Amino acid sequence: MPMFQYEAMDASGKEIKQEIDATDSVEAVSKIRAMGFFPTKVKEKGGRKKQSAAKGGEAGKKRKTSTPFAIGGVSNKHLCQFARQLSTLQDAGLPILRSLRILEQQQKAGLLKSIIRQVADDVEGGATLSEAMSRHPKAFDRLFTNMVQAGEAGGVLEVILQRLADFMEKGQKLKKKVIGAMIYPAAVMTFAGGIVFMIMWLVVPKFQIIFKDFNTELPGITLALLAASNWLIYQYGWLIILGSPFIFIIFLRIMKQFAAGRYVVDMVKLHIPVMGQIIGKSSIARFTRTLGTLITAGVPILEAINITRETTGNEIYARALARVHDSIREGDTFANPLRASKVVDIIVVNMVDVGEETGDLDKMLLKVADNYDEEVDVLVSSLVSLLEPIMVIALGGTVGFIVLALFLPLVKLITAVMNQK
Repeated sequence: MPMFQYEAMDASGKEIKQEIDATDSVEAVSKIRAMGFFPTKVKEKGGRKKQSAAKGGEAGKKRKTSTPFAIGGVSNKHLCQFARQLSTLQDAGLPILRSLRILEQQQKAGLLKSIIRQVADDVEGGATLSEAMSRHPKAFDRLFTNMVQAGEAGGVLEVILQRLADFMEKGQKLKKKVIGAMIYPAAVMTFAGGIVFMIMWLVVPKFQIIFKDFNTELPGITLALLAASNWLIYQYGWLIILGSPFIFIIFLRIMKQFAAGRYVVDMVKLHIPVMGQIIGKSSIARFTRTLGTLITAGVPILEAINITRETTGNEIYARALARVHDSIREGDTFANPLRASKVVDIIVVNMVDVGEETGDLDKMLLKVADNYDEEVDVLVSSLVSLLEPIMVIALGGTVGFIVLALFLPLVKLITAVMNQK
């Protein structure tokens, strides 16, 4: 049975370095937890050595390849497909190098194909798969590479890759639901805004010319509409309206360059009616699923929390996880600092508490993620139902305002003419 060297923290926060017998890293982590310790590092003693890069002349030489220029990274869809296909090939018993070459050949020309080729070259030169992937952060982030490393250490790479694919699919599915819910109202409001803009640009000025010949005092609502039209046309109001979204996006990006700015932006997002609940529950579902998946893969708890903190996408929850990390290092439980942060519902804290007591923290975290995914689905449906009447009222109010502003002077003129008769 393999021997694993590990570093852990006991209940008092004291650091422990010992060895333990286990069939794989997952079992080693489970045994360490059963002893009441919090593992921070688990490594197989005398693990397989890297092969020399100079392996039989030309066969061992790394081929130099250039990475094509690309904006951004590899899409989650293609990465998920790659992970699932690699898992299938590994489950069939193919060597990792041959599996990578097969996947390289079937990929379309692009960034992912080039990266797979370079990963395969590195593996052929003696690097492990996780080491080779870590050199390409545009495709494989820390979450991906650490889970692959855990799969290599435990000899369950195909299982880990399958879990990674499932994790990415669920995260992508949730993201698509939220974005999909916003497409319809955004399209309607954009179309309606365009129509109102054309009315203000083409129709209202013609009425303004007509009103000048009335020689009568115009109602306040009409004066407000004419002032808005003049601002839009002659005072570069259209430029301000069109440029505001870009200025807002640039402002947000500048804010997100600083930790305090990210904290303020994320705090404001969480307080938006309905949408804030969707963002909050989506963030909880994301970090609990990420953390649960990493712990299930055998990644040490402190390393798993660090990775989750970097990938949570929300500064509020990232800071809460940082406090959890520091508390665990000092010998505290996961649930206590999470409860003190007050950023999650009490049910999440209770399920985490139960998971720690029973030794099934990873399963409890995944259950929390599933529950919150379902709640997000309900909230998204509610948001769509709520936005429809709001849009009808907003559009009806806008149209009503324009109609009243344009026709009240006409009604007043007609009344005056009839009174003269």
